[in-house]
Amino acid sequence: MPPPRRSSPLAAYFAAAIGVLIVYACLHPFAGWRDPGLPVFEFLQAPWPRYYTWVDLTVNVIGIVPFSFALVPALGRLPRGWAVFLAMLLTCLLSLSVETLQNFLPSRVPSNVDVGCNTLGGVLGALAGGRWGSRLFDPRSGLTRWRQRRIVPGHPGEIGLVLMGLWLLTLLTPENLLFATGDLRRLFDLPTPLQFNPARFVKVEAAITASQLLAVGLTSRCMMREFSPWPLALLILLGLGAKSLAAAAFFSPGDPLHWVTPGGQIGLAAGAALLGTALLLPARSHAMLAGMALLVGTALVNLAPENPFLPSDTALISQGNFLNFHGLTQLTASLWPFATFAYLGLLGASGASNPRGSPRR
Repeated sequence: MPPPRRSSPLAAYFAAAIGVLIVYACLHPFAGWRDPGLPVFEFLQAPWPRYYTWVDLTVNVIGIVPFSFALVPALGRLPRGWAVFLAMLLTCLLSLSVETLQNFLPSRVPSNVDVGCNTLGGVLGALAGGRWGSRLFDPRSGLTRWRQRRIVPGHPGEIGLVLMGLWLLTLLTPENLLFATGDLRRLFDLPTPLQFNPARFVKVEAAITASQLLAVGLTSRCMMREFSPWPLALLILLGLGAKSLAAAAFFSPGDPLHWVTPGGQIGLAAGAALLGTALLLPARSHAMLAGMALLVGTALVNLAPENPFLPSDTALISQGNFLNFHGLTQLTASLWPFATFAYLGLLGASGASNPRGSPRR
């Protein structure tokens, strides 16, 4: 008899994180709630809107595919057919719920087209999840074997992988400095304490890049059972690729290497040197150093002056789906270091932050 199907906690964490981010992106900026005085489901009978483009339709279909894809292995205890059907249904209900809530936001327009496109994306993602999702998260798959060999076991390892995925998402915020996270000024409408000065700005940018790179690298090391430099190198390269993608998509004109500034280059070199040195220290010190780097980097991000040389396309960012995406990446970037700091505490409490493969004293 085939072994019983099991749900994947890692897939469940990814599905939950993606679901929360979808809700935030669709309801951002959460301002001006009011009762429109109309039936809440009236938008379902609206005619085809004139302002829709193929880009809008494609984004609405593709954007929700990862959610339904991850739901299928997350529901792995169910028979595969039921897991696929339930993933489709939950995706449709999620889309219908957020579109209905948009009735009460003056900056949002609920759309039956969005519900239809999201449902289609949910169907495609669930079918793909039924076909490949279980294999991807199956204990016998290459990804799971790598995770069991390299990443700390249980929930700490799974949460850590989700955090690293969210870190890559933070880098798709175009106006942030390289690797910069934790900026609370936009969330709480706080003033910028420092005025722009070219020489000082280069130093601040370099310090932010170096401290955040150190924090990400040491946090990744803390969640590894056995040390290997290649996952860290791949993670940083993926981060630079995500930053280049954001610069190409949201800057006008597109400039994939806009992040290659004097401060960014100095910060990359200094951060790499600091990370290499820190990795030679005893493993029990890595979590503490990562937390200190997070605190320093977050403080500098909130002190840094605005960069006046960003050629961001504000008209593009303010468009419907791009506004959703921009709000999503902004929130993730603002909260990521605080979630990571809590995660380092979880690793310490669970005893998983003292991995093998590092010198001890």
